[in-house]
Amino acid sequence: MPSTLDLLRPSQRLAIVAAGILVAVTAALDAGGAPHVVVFLVAGLGLAALAALVGQSIEQIGERLGPGPTGLLQSSLGNLPELLVGIFALRAGLTAVVQAALVGSVLGNVLLVLGAAFVSGGVRHGTQRFDPEAPRMLVTLLTLAAAATLVPTLASRLDTPAVHHTAGLSDVTAVVLLLVYAASIPFWLGGGPQSPSHGEQQPPAGPGAPAEERSTTGPAPARTAELWPLGLAVALLAGASVASGAVSDWFVSALTPATRSLGISPAFTGLVIVAIASNAVENVAGVRFAWKARPDYAISTILNSPLQITLFLTPILVLTSPLIGPAHLTLVFPPLLVAALAVAVVVVAIVVYDGEYSWLEGVALIALYLIIAASFWWG
Repeated sequence: MPSTLDLLRPSQRLAIVAAGILVAVTAALDAGGAPHVVVFLVAGLGLAALAALVGQSIEQIGERLGPGPTGLLQSSLGNLPELLVGIFALRAGLTAVVQAALVGSVLGNVLLVLGAAFVSGGVRHGTQRFDPEAPRMLVTLLTLAAAATLVPTLASRLDTPAVHHTAGLSDVTAVVLLLVYAASIPFWLGGGPQSPSHGEQQPPAGPGAPAEERSTTGPAPARTAELWPLGLAVALLAGASVASGAVSDWFVSALTPATRSLGISPAFTGLVIVAIASNAVENVAGVRFAWKARPDYAISTILNSPLQITLFLTPILVLTSPLIGPAHLTLVFPPLLVAALAVAVVVVAIVVYDGEYSWLEGVALIALYLIIAASFWWG
């Protein structure tokens, strides 16, 4: 009689085994007093593997629960590795790293991952066309999130009367963002924005939908080729969540001494390394959708993650930071971070507005990401 793991594809079994090995190796390195650089690098790989495993487990459970409950599960646990890294970093007083990681997660998705998807789909299939209504709404909400960071930053940098109340302004802004997020879930579950040429009800495309259902047009996506047994999916989600907590702790503990040894600035560490390790890897599903000529699914899947980060994860960290660490995380970010976020959102809005993309636009998005990353290399 085949075991439960025998029901999985070889690539799925490999991903589970790789995550387990990386967690075990990280634990052994940390307990054995290995060099901080080694612990940092292996823990980063472990975080990336666990983030991908959490995302896959949620999607598998979502095949049985439907979009509503899965939306709540996705909202709560979809960015769990990044939330845990943020909590441990705030506890260690690494507020600047957390700010850079939050912005870096958005940039990594809307520029690097989306650019890779455009290149993947464009090179293989030529110019790809999609219904732009849902992407436009997603970008509109991302624009709100960027403005929510810009306003407290300007209030502080321009020496307005609010400069003495940045913590209060950040808390108010965080509450407003959470209200917008809560309001958006039933909107997306109700079908989201409807294209004038598509009057029928469409599958949800935003924060309340599992990745396989975030679309507004095109043929219904095939269900997962092989469903995992429910017990296995729940067990893997629970195990990956617990392991993420331990690996996040080891990762953050090694972060400062490792980056000092490597000569990497805290800003670059948060913007690139932490963001990619804890968030961007799980969104490679969007690249696969583009490779299979499903541009609607690719774009909605990729843009949904930064939306959850900006409207849900960031406000949660802002509001809970006084209880976690020595400093209050505010929405007063370094000007270059805010500028990079604003530029990225504007560029993505321009790219998705016309309802089509080519591989060259993907190259442009990746190039912008590399330029922004390079600007933070020195701090």
